[in-house]
Amino acid sequence: MTITAGAVLSAGALTAPVQAATLAVPTITAKGGFVMNNGTGKTLFSKAADTRRSTGSTTKIMTARVVLSQSNLNLDAKVTIQKAYSDYIVSKGASSARLIVGDKVTVRQLLYGLMLPSGCDAAYALADKFGTGSTRAARVKSFIGKMNSTAKSLGLKNTHFDSFDGIGNGANYSTPRDLTKLASSAMKYPTFRAVVKTTATKQKVTTKSGGSRTMSWTNTNTLLKSYSGTIGVKTGSGSVAKYCLVFAATRNGKTVIGTVLASSSATSRATDATKMMNYAFKK
Repeated sequence: MTITAGAVLSAGALTAPVQAATLAVPTITAKGGFVMNNGTGKTLFSKAADTRRSTGSTTKIMTARVVLSQSNLNLDAKVTIQKAYSDYIVSKGASSARLIVGDKVTVRQLLYGLMLPSGCDAAYALADKFGTGSTRAARVKSFIGKMNSTAKSLGLKNTHFDSFDGIGNGANYSTPRDLTKLASSAMKYPTFRAVVKTTATKQKVTTKSGGSRTMSWTNTNTLLKSYSGTIGVKTGSGSVAKYCLVFAATRNGKTVIGTVLASSSATSRATDATKMMNYAFKK
């Protein structure tokens, strides 16, 4: 009997530390982080998950979400690229899909230009197209209003937008938890899922003269190549936002989705996300 008990104790002593080491909560450089099980909504990791921070271009998840929720949406409708969009890129020093004035680009193509190279010109084009009003300024204001009303309808209480692309005017913020919930909602749209899992694409657009040109876009989300099972979703960065990443992956039928805000570098945000997903898949 003594030998059996000793054997049990020895086995316990050997296995317990291994389990503890396997499920050690990861340390991340990002100031905020959150991961949940996308199927159940259960929280799997949390760090300052409800602290409001600047979101950079992860804002564009909402831009896409608003477009995709439009009634009678025609993804093949063509939008003519205006000089205002390119002027905006130049004035802001913003990330660009390199859209060319006069080209006719479909809504679907604009979504690729929005989400892969993080084109602020594509974001402007979509806001102008799907906002309402007699002037461009009115349409953009209307579109940002739709972004905020959508946030409210999704219960994102710590989220506010004052831009269509994340280049905010002091009142563009969200939290790791809210951005994760937003991404989860956006991932319900097949078009969104198809776009954000694409590593690179070539798209033929119509030129002003009626000819065609090919646009090449590469996804800024490096996890698509470095982390097995990654299915999206969006990077972001900025002087205030630092380095942000909303991410999602599926392994063995389990999908986890999460966000890091204010990481220290592009490399660190990917490392943070990797640590968080590795942990979440073991939970």
